[in-house]
Amino acid sequence: MSDDGKSESSKGANAVSIAARIAGMGLAVASAVLMATASQCTVYAAYGARPRTVTYSDYAPFVYLVGATAIAAFLEAIAVFLSVWKKGRDKRAKVLMPLLGAAVPALLYSATGAAFAAAANMSYCSAYGKRVSVCTGAGAGVGGSNFCSQVHVSVYLSLAAAVAVSFAEVVKNVRVSMSGEGSDSDSSSSSESGGCDHGCHHKH
Repeated sequence: MSDDGKSESSKGANAVSIAARIAGMGLAVASAVLMATASQCTVYAAYGARPRTVTYSDYAPFVYLVGATAIAAFLEAIAVFLSVWKKGRDKRAKVLMPLLGAAVPALLYSATGAAFAAAANMSYCSAYGKRVSVCTGAGAGVGGSNFCSQVHVSVYLSLAAAVAVSFAEVVKNVRVSMSGEGSDSDSSSSSESGGCDHGCHHKH
């Protein structure tokens, strides 16, 4: 492939990577907002207990998901900025981008996994010591199904954000391999030497 072809392919891959990052950032924000608003849902308990309001804050994994997706969105915004600014070739970008590339998916996948596990069995203990399901049965009552739907959609959005960010990292690595950016330091170091390497070989 010619240099022009490689350059065009690299630019296209960079655009796709940035688009995937922006999509991942948006999905993470949507997941955090949807989970944070999954509250004020009254669940009428069985066994004669008083109605109880169940919110996302009653479950630690859901709280973690809100925090993790919000932080991931912020970090991904930094990654988008660094990708656009000098196309990630600045020294600070070269240091930060690998760290962001590891931290953001780790946050999203860990939060999604924990929330999936918690969403599989959402219940609480009634005043009579009985476990009452939030999503099904007599414990669901009014509002319970809506709460559960919001939680599940939020978890799936978090998973989608993780996949989008991972895809952006894969495309970024492909772009780097196509553009051969690893040779930049070699060419710059040789140019900074002032051409002395060529003069050293002339003996007469």
